Amino acid sequence: MKKFKYIFLMALAASFAACDVNNELDEIPAEVVVLPTPTAGTADFSKYVSIGASFTAGFSDGSVFLAAQSRSFPSIMAQMMSNVGGGNFVQPLVSDNVGGLTLGGQVISNPRLFFNGAGPAVVPGTPTTEVSNILTGPFNNYGVPGAKSFHMVAPEYGNITGVGTTANPYFVRMASSPTTTVLADAAGAGATFFTISEIGGNDVLGYAISGGTGTVQTGNPNPATYGSNDITDPGLFTQVFSSMVTTMTAGGAKGAVVTVPSIVNLPFFTTVPHNPVPLDAATAAQLNAGYAAYNANLLPAITGANALGNLGMTPEEIAAEVARRTITFSAGQNAVVIIDEDLTDITGINPQLLSMRQATADDFLVLTSSSFIGTTVGGNPALINGLTVPLADNWVLTPEEQNSIQVATDAYNATIVSIGNANGLAVVDLNGLLTEASTTGTQFDEFTMTTSLVFGGMVSLDGIHLTSRGYALMANKILEAVDATYGSNFMASGNVAKAANYPTNYPPGI
Repeated sequence: MKKFKYIFLMALAASFAACDVNNELDEIPAEVVVLPTPTAGTADFSKYVSIGASFTAGFSDGSVFLAAQSRSFPSIMAQMMSNVGGGNFVQPLVSDNVGGLTLGGQVISNPRLFFNGAGPAVVPGTPTTEVSNILTGPFNNYGVPGAKSFHMVAPEYGNITGVGTTANPYFVRMASSPTTTVLADAAGAGATFFTISEIGGNDVLGYAISGGTGTVQTGNPNPATYGSNDITDPGLFTQVFSSMVTTMTAGGAKGAVVTVPSIVNLPFFTTVPHNPVPLDAATAAQLNAGYAAYNANLLPAITGANALGNLGMTPEEIAAEVARRTITFSAGQNAVVIIDEDLTDITGINPQLLSMRQATADDFLVLTSSSFIGTTVGGNPALINGLTVPLADNWVLTPEEQNSIQVATDAYNATIVSIGNANGLAVVDLNGLLTEASTTGTQFDEFTMTTSLVFGGMVSLDGIHLTSRGYALMANKILEAVDATYGSNFMASGNVAKAANYPTNYPPGI
């Protein structure tokens, strides 16, 4: 019986094997998505001209270099526009991938940065882009790194004899004459479509980078009286920006205007924490002993000043002032000691009590402070910057200084949006894009972009300007706004930049 059962099972198996059965499922064909043909809508992209500052030029990793220039956001946009009637896009190219500039053979602008595995470092090499080698235009890209709003209409801004004072070396290389203006040359290029981008950024950036050492020039419309780190009067900004839009649209050109990012979104100001100093208990106790006399003098000094009628403080306000100025350390991470010029001035009562306090999370330590904090003064181990020697104003943006920057930035952006809308232009919220990247992160194809230094993907190694991938995302956001305003279909047709095609970091040997 068993033998019969085995024979039966073997025969059954053989019968199944003999059957011509397809045991594999047929492959389901991938859905074919047919995108519409790219169209220009009501815009004419045959002559695209960009005007702006560093972002427009493709400035990245602390400099302008060939690889980044080729991926500037206007260059990326021009590539997409070429599919809907766009023409050639000529840029004032530099000479190498080292970055930096020379004038008369002397380096006046340093090479770019690269990531050396630990942090940003200056790429080896010597710049070969000589400012006195004037290029022949006209160009399509009039991005001038470092230019403030009023520089766009300043004669002599391209005069080589003024480099270092009244002229910009990047504009010197491309200016049609020493006496022309950026706006005049851009308008003379005959745009059918234009972008005006990040005008206003440099109007607060010098003040911000310098830790608020400039002057807030609100109410002063005369830029001839400004220092290099001053914040531009919003009224003057409005006057210049209005003139730019009026000039660029005079021949019937359409275009897009772009808002200015807030510094709170840039890692140059947000990377270094307020408490970067690690201490053990013994060192903290030693520092506390050194500040004991200072702390003890706070209450009598402030109370004395108040008694003389110089302060007008209540007892509660006196206690808060003492607490704010008291300096203490403990084992673990410690806040640095800073000079705060906005503190109540009591030096007239006690000259030994400087306007100093410890930083809080509301203060911004600029990125360059990371290599300064903890160094000694003159090699004296007792004089330690940020601990026994307070950081000067140029290393810190206090909340009051941040507010001055934000008020001006908000005013500039209100002007950009208002004038852009009034002229029927596409309005692009770059400020909103960077706010999203700095908080939740923003999606660009398969990548989540943030503003974290080095690894966030959005902002380059200098902590202020974008990576090439960041500029690609910026280009797409502008094209998206152009679609909404002029009926083109860059986004719907897939005629946009793809994230994977644009790097976030460049090696030293490109």
